[in-house]
Amino acid sequence: MLAEDRLNAIVSMVQQAGSVTVPELAEALGVTASTIRRDLQTLDRAHRIAKVHGGATSLERAHVTRDLTLNERSDLHNDDKERICARAAALVEPESFVYIDSGSTTLRLIEHLPHLEDVTYVTDSVLHAQRLALRGMRTVVLGGELKPETEALVGPDALATLDRYNFNCGFWGSNGIAAEQGFTAPDIEEAQVKRVSMRHTAKRYVISDASKFGMVAPVKFADFRDATIITAGEVPAKYRAMDNVVTV
Repeated sequence: MLAEDRLNAIVSMVQQAGSVTVPELAEALGVTASTIRRDLQTLDRAHRIAKVHGGATSLERAHVTRDLTLNERSDLHNDDKERICARAAALVEPESFVYIDSGSTTLRLIEHLPHLEDVTYVTDSVLHAQRLALRGMRTVVLGGELKPETEALVGPDALATLDRYNFNCGFWGSNGIAAEQGFTAPDIEEAQVKRVSMRHTAKRYVISDASKFGMVAPVKFADFRDATIITAGEVPAKYRAMDNVVTV
């Protein structure tokens, strides 16, 4: 089997199973474990799968246990994200003080925001702040330590800044959404920023595609009923009738 064919076969197996181990791949493809490990590194760098300890997982599953980079997330569920962001952007009103969380869906939201009178946007993301400023939006960026994977600002300075603000509305991403476990994220420090920013916001919206429902990441930052969820895609039946779930 040619190397390119083997790489494509690995991607296909990961997508079908969700996650696979190095021994499983080696046996199925008739190559050594060291060859599989090199292949996984190649595919991980190309953002086709996520390499984890002992094997690989699909990008859609990887976001539950670790923060994917914005590049890894940006091409997932594009059509759904467009519909979600168009609906969410319409919720911003003139003379509002608005919080925008870091993440690929909230980054897409910025492109849909209307130019309204006297609206100020606050974000924990350096990239989001740049995009807002390029669109001519009044923008405030939190202080704190920069987290390379997500380009988000975290830590005591970010939390102290949030404690001084009260937002009319805000938009967050979430790695996991579950009725019992609430909204969850992989990183403790980012979850703290999400938690505090939500606490200071009157109208809270989680914008996320349907793949996040039923997923549970390690750190909870809000209860399921703490926000309205704007979503698109194949939402599980359990959630479709809930009054805080809006499907577009």
